[in-house]
Amino acid sequence: MKSMAISRRTAILAAGAAFGASEWTSLFDGRTLTGWKEAPYTRRGRVLVRDGMLVLSEGRTTGVALARKFPTRNYELRFEAARLAGRDFFAGVTFPVHDSFCFWVNGGWGGSVVGLSNLEGNDASENDTSTTRDFVQGRWYAFRLAVTARRIEARIDDAVVIDLDYTGRKVDLQFDETDLGKPLGFSAYGGTVAGLRKIEYRVTV
Repeated sequence: MKSMAISRRTAILAAGAAFGASEWTSLFDGRTLTGWKEAPYTRRGRVLVRDGMLVLSEGRTTGVALARKFPTRNYELRFEAARLAGRDFFAGVTFPVHDSFCFWVNGGWGGSVVGLSNLEGNDASENDTSTTRDFVQGRWYAFRLAVTARRIEARIDDAVVIDLDYTGRKVDLQFDETDLGKPLGFSAYGGTVAGLRKIEYRVTV
């Protein structure tokens, strides 16, 4: 019954997001860091553009932040990412949620945890958004994030991994320095090397 309820909610969200949505806008040209800035994480690696992808090189935390304003709700983000080396999160996303921010972990805690940090003060390994997933080294995955006035939905390769009604719940950041990714940022952690490409967003109604 729970899976059927999630499927119905997902269908409603998908239909609502598509209705009245703007066209997808690219945030990465595949050639330069135009529109982005290197996030000043402590003990960070290099940020490179190579072979049409944004590369976050080995460091404690390496990442980029969007160098302009970004919607705080009623938007969708999509991108592709691959863990090129390492064993921790490779597609961490700092993103706005109304009047706060949150962090989407992909491949954390030794390589498999997916979830949001923080929710009610609990990180992605401890709250009700936490799941596990095996990520194959070097494989590209399609990620999609939708934020509305009430919900956060996240997908990996079209599979729903997060479907959260955050009404009345505290959504915040937890990881050290993840605020450096505001207003929208990508990061990799713990010596992990990540590749990112096809980064796009659109505004929804």
